[in-house]
Amino acid sequence: MTYTYYDYLDLPFGAAPARIEAAFMSQLERFAYGSSDTGQDMSGLLAMVHSAYKVLSDPDARNRYDATLAREAAMADAELKATLDQHGTGGQRLQLAPDSLRDALAAMAA
Repeated sequence: MTYTYYDYLDLPFGAAPARIEAAFMSQLERFAYGSSDTGQDMSGLLAMVHSAYKVLSDPDARNRYDATLAREAAMADAELKATLDQHGTGGQRLQLAPDSLRDALAAMAA
């Protein structure tokens, strides 16, 4: 799984600058001593938090980063579409019938 800078700061895409600042401060507090309660070294994660803040707090760098994420998402979508087309779905959306969805939700609740 690939993580984004938004993931490292636990933020939604498009978060406001004030939320970015608050999330950064929260993550710094969380990893203040560079290790977890179990003694794991968190320095690598802390470095990623710093990198994420550096990019997301700079409007120009953030715009470039967001454009890169959009390109990667478009490429992944195109690859998925090609795979689905290759396997004969013809690009049709796969859907559950409403009754099937209702039954599945009822089964999970039981």
